[in-house]
Amino acid sequence: MDFQVVVLAGGSSKNLTPLVSKELPKPLLPVANRPVLSYVLHQLEQNNLKDLIVVVEGEDTALVVGAWISGTFIDRLHVEIAAVPEDIGTAGAIRAISHHLTAKDILVMSGDLVSDVPPGAVAATHRRHDAAVTAMLSSIPVSGPLDSGSSGGKDKAKKLGRYNIIGLDPGKQFLLHIATGAEIEKDARLPKRILRAVGQMEIRSDLMDAHMYAFKRSVLQEVLDLKDTFQSLKEDVLPYLVRSQLKSEALSNRTPQGEENGNEKVTSQNNQVFVSRILANSSTPSFHDHSSENPDGSAPTRKTHKCCVYIASSGSYCVRLNSIQAFMDINRDVTGEADHLLTGTSSDPNNNIGPSPKLGTKTTVGPHCMLGEGSEIGDKCQVKRSVIGCHCRIGSHVKVVNSVVMNHVTIGDGCIIQGSVVCSNVQLQERVVLKDCQVGAGFVVTAGSEYKAESLARKEK
Repeated sequence: MDFQVVVLAGGSSKNLTPLVSKELPKPLLPVANRPVLSYVLHQLEQNNLKDLIVVVEGEDTALVVGAWISGTFIDRLHVEIAAVPEDIGTAGAIRAISHHLTAKDILVMSGDLVSDVPPGAVAATHRRHDAAVTAMLSSIPVSGPLDSGSSGGKDKAKKLGRYNIIGLDPGKQFLLHIATGAEIEKDARLPKRILRAVGQMEIRSDLMDAHMYAFKRSVLQEVLDLKDTFQSLKEDVLPYLVRSQLKSEALSNRTPQGEENGNEKVTSQNNQVFVSRILANSSTPSFHDHSSENPDGSAPTRKTHKCCVYIASSGSYCVRLNSIQAFMDINRDVTGEADHLLTGTSSDPNNNIGPSPKLGTKTTVGPHCMLGEGSEIGDKCQVKRSVIGCHCRIGSHVKVVNSVVMNHVTIGDGCIIQGSVVCSNVQLQERVVLKDCQVGAGFVVTAGSEYKAESLARKEK
């Protein structure tokens, strides 16, 4: 399909402290005992999008992530690792690697996006419309918005607000208006030129920008060169392209295409058929083409460009791992209702216990759990709706509920862990009680300690 893919994987994240570290950067955070980045790369491989640039923050992260990709996806994907400085934003990251971009169209997606929406369908919709940009929109997840920075269980009780205000044409093909961030609280100002051209606009507040975009490379690079202060694709580049799509100074547009957007759930088995069907759909002129015509019927002199959408079906799974609460939710979902995301990978969703575990007498591991390779659990323990990593040692009379325990963790007798994240190489001594806590890598919790809603981590030297 001649697409180049850019995966913005990041590195550190304040919202994920103390889960992330130099040894475990954000792209390698485990979801059901697999790095979160593996879900993105697997989706791209299934959609035959194999020419990738994975962008990470810092040279140290590039080495760690690059080594993991080389060992896991060798001979399967063509991946180039690019290191960029921290805190330059998504637009800044693309600007920093722009000299690597050579294809006609660029697919940009977040490396923390856990989704069953085929990226090939977004790419095909973009190509069919010959769009300047195509944004994927999805329903707001039950746990909150994709951009939520919440980190505690209390946030679940908050009433969901509006996270994007989106204007669509009646056919739900074109993005006519988008307000994000602080713009949501302001009165909406809709461009008269677009309203006159399209005649009718549907305003939606139940859809979110899912951080997957297809760009025409020439358009993206021109915007980044022209607007050197732009830092965010979502808050700067996309709204700019939407606002300017019918202006005379707008960027390139060519063949009018597109009639029907794809709104159905797709499995990996029929990805290629689905993409082919999108590309083959018959085309009709859009309002962009009529708007560029001169009143006397002569050849158009005003250039327009198309801003399109691909709307994921309401049954799709699409969540970003960008907070501790999201980390908990995604681990719960992928071992439960969204276990189809494990199909076709090294993990088997029908087997929640890895190779060679040892379970003591009267120990129960409930449904929607995962127990990693080489882990051992003592007598009379209970594990419910939790993920246990590899090579853990868990004593007797231990309860683990709604929690994530990473690799090489030692848990003493009589411990109770509820709604918590325990990072790798942690030692919990006897009778420790954790509720809604996060324990950073290598931390030792002394016997008999009780913590609630605490973040425990070693002090940086």
